[in-house]
Amino acid sequence: MNLSLLAKYVIDDFRRQSPDRAVRVEFEFESDIYTHGDPSLLCVVSISLSGNAWKYTGKAEDTRITFRRHGIDHHTFTVEDNGSGFDTRFADRLSGVFQRLHSTSDFPGTGIGLASVRGIVCRHGGEIWDEAEVDKGASLNFSLQKGGSR
Repeated sequence: MNLSLLAKYVIDDFRRQSPDRAVRVEFEFESDIYTHGDPSLLCVVSISLSGNAWKYTGKAEDTRITFRRHGIDHHTFTVEDNGSGFDTRFADRLSGVFQRLHSTSDFPGTGIGLASVRGIVCRHGGEIWDEAEVDKGASLNFSLQKGGSR
Protein backbone atom coordinates (compact mmCIF):
# COMPACT_ATOMS: atom_id res chain seq x y z
CA MET A 1 0.00 0.00 0.00
CA ASN A 2 1.27 3.47 -0.87
CA LEU A 3 1.26 5.46 2.40
CA SER A 4 2.41 8.73 0.83
CA LEU A 5 -0.43 8.64 -1.71
CA LEU A 6 -2.89 7.86 1.09
CA ALA A 7 -1.58 10.83 3.14
CA LYS A 8 -1.91 13.07 0.06
CA TYR A 9 -5.54 11.99 -0.46
CA VAL A 10 -6.33 12.71 3.19
CA ILE A 11 -4.81 16.21 3.07
CA ASP A 12 -6.53 16.90 -0.27
CA ASP A 13 -9.84 15.98 1.37
CA PHE A 14 -9.15 18.39 4.26
CA ARG A 15 -8.30 21.09 1.71
CA ARG A 16 -11.63 20.56 -0.06
CA GLN A 17 -13.45 20.86 3.28
CA SER A 18 -11.61 24.13 4.10
CA PRO A 19 -11.01 25.96 0.80
CA ASP A 20 -10.09 29.23 2.59
CA ARG A 21 -7.08 27.66 4.24
CA ALA A 22 -3.72 27.69 2.47
CA VAL A 23 -1.69 24.61 3.41
CA ARG A 24 1.55 23.49 1.87
CA VAL A 25 2.16 19.76 2.10
CA GLU A 26 5.74 18.60 1.76
CA PHE A 27 6.80 15.08 0.93
CA GLU A 28 10.44 14.64 1.83
CA PHE A 29 12.70 11.85 0.63
CA GLU A 30 10.60 9.41 -1.40
CA SER A 31 7.26 10.42 -2.86
CA ASP A 32 6.08 6.80 -3.04
CA ILE A 33 6.35 5.23 0.40
CA TYR A 34 5.03 1.68 0.38
CA THR A 35 4.34 -0.70 3.24
CA HIS A 36 2.39 -3.85 3.98
CA GLY A 37 -0.59 -3.89 6.29
CA ASP A 38 -4.33 -3.77 6.61
CA PRO A 39 -5.48 -1.02 4.20
CA SER A 40 -8.54 -0.05 6.26
CA LEU A 41 -6.56 0.24 9.48
CA LEU A 42 -3.68 2.11 7.86
CA CYS A 43 -6.25 4.51 6.41
CA VAL A 44 -7.42 5.23 9.97
CA VAL A 45 -3.80 5.92 10.97
CA SER A 46 -3.34 8.31 8.05
CA ILE A 47 -6.62 10.13 8.66
CA SER A 48 -5.94 10.49 12.37
CA LEU A 49 -2.31 11.62 12.16
CA SER A 50 -2.84 13.89 9.15
CA GLY A 51 -6.06 15.16 10.73
CA ASN A 52 -4.22 16.10 13.90
CA ALA A 53 -1.54 17.89 11.90
CA TRP A 54 -4.26 19.73 9.96
CA LYS A 55 -6.16 20.64 13.12
CA TYR A 56 -3.20 21.78 15.21
CA THR A 57 -1.76 23.95 12.42
CA GLY A 58 -5.07 25.82 12.05
CA LYS A 59 -3.65 28.93 13.72
CA ALA A 60 -0.24 28.87 12.01
CA GLU A 61 0.39 31.63 9.47
CA ASP A 62 2.48 29.45 7.18
CA THR A 63 1.36 25.86 7.66
CA ARG A 64 3.73 22.99 7.02
CA ILE A 65 2.67 19.36 7.18
CA THR A 66 5.19 16.73 6.20
CA PHE A 67 4.86 12.98 5.69
CA ARG A 68 8.16 11.18 5.30
CA ARG A 69 10.24 8.21 6.24
CA HIS A 70 11.85 8.58 9.65
CA GLY A 71 15.57 8.41 9.00
CA ILE A 72 16.84 5.51 6.94
CA ASP A 73 14.50 2.88 8.38
CA HIS A 74 12.13 1.78 5.61
CA HIS A 75 9.46 0.75 8.12
CA THR A 76 9.33 3.92 10.24
CA PHE A 77 7.41 7.06 9.28
CA THR A 78 6.82 10.61 10.53
CA VAL A 79 3.93 13.04 10.28
CA GLU A 80 5.31 16.44 11.25
CA ASP A 81 3.72 19.86 11.53
CA ASN A 82 4.55 23.37 12.65
CA GLY A 83 1.38 23.82 14.69
CA SER A 84 0.63 24.37 18.35
CA GLY A 85 2.75 21.45 19.58
CA PHE A 86 2.53 20.32 23.20
CA ASP A 87 4.56 19.89 26.34
CA THR A 88 6.15 16.43 26.12
CA ARG A 89 5.99 16.08 29.92
CA PHE A 90 2.31 15.26 29.37
CA ALA A 91 2.72 13.11 26.26
CA ASP A 92 1.69 9.91 28.09
CA ARG A 93 -1.86 11.30 28.11
CA LEU A 94 -1.92 11.15 24.29
CA SER A 95 -2.33 7.39 24.23
CA GLY A 96 -5.27 7.32 26.64
CA VAL A 97 -8.85 7.24 25.40
CA PHE A 98 -10.57 10.62 25.83
CA GLN A 99 -7.32 12.22 27.03
CA ARG A 100 -6.50 15.61 25.57
CA LEU A 101 -3.68 18.13 25.92
CA HIS A 102 -5.62 21.07 24.45
CA SER A 103 -9.08 22.35 25.32
CA THR A 104 -11.96 21.53 22.99
CA SER A 105 -12.66 25.26 22.63
CA ASP A 106 -9.18 25.71 21.09
CA PHE A 107 -9.14 22.49 19.04
CA PRO A 108 -12.21 20.26 18.61
CA GLY A 109 -12.01 16.51 18.97
CA THR A 110 -12.92 13.54 21.11
CA GLY A 111 -9.52 12.38 22.33
CA ILE A 112 -9.71 8.87 20.84
CA GLY A 113 -7.68 9.34 17.64
CA LEU A 114 -4.19 8.70 18.95
CA ALA A 115 -5.37 5.89 21.22
CA SER A 116 -6.80 4.19 18.12
CA VAL A 117 -3.60 4.83 16.16
CA ARG A 118 -1.50 3.31 18.96
CA GLY A 119 -3.64 0.15 18.89
CA ILE A 120 -3.42 -0.16 15.10
CA VAL A 121 0.33 0.41 15.04
CA CYS A 122 0.80 -2.19 17.80
CA ARG A 123 -1.36 -4.64 15.85
CA HIS A 124 1.05 -4.14 12.94
CA GLY A 125 4.00 -5.00 15.18
CA GLY A 126 5.17 -1.41 15.52
CA GLU A 127 5.33 1.42 17.98
CA ILE A 128 4.49 5.13 18.05
CA TRP A 129 6.30 7.98 19.74
CA ASP A 130 6.23 11.75 19.62
CA GLU A 131 8.51 14.76 19.63
CA ALA A 132 7.05 18.19 20.25
CA GLU A 133 7.52 21.67 21.63
CA VAL A 134 4.80 24.12 22.61
CA ASP A 135 4.07 26.56 19.74
CA LYS A 136 6.72 24.91 17.55
CA GLY A 137 4.89 21.87 16.24
CA ALA A 138 4.96 18.13 16.67
CA SER A 139 6.30 15.00 15.05
CA LEU A 140 4.38 11.77 15.46
CA ASN A 141 6.56 8.85 14.47
CA PHE A 142 5.40 5.30 13.95
CA SER A 143 6.89 2.03 12.84
CA LEU A 144 5.28 -0.97 11.21
CA GLN A 145 6.73 -4.44 11.30
CA LYS A 146 8.39 -5.52 8.08
CA GLY A 147 5.99 -7.78 6.25
CA GLY A 148 2.74 -6.26 7.48
CA SER A 149 0.19 -6.85 10.21
CA ARG A 150 0.04 -9.75 12.57
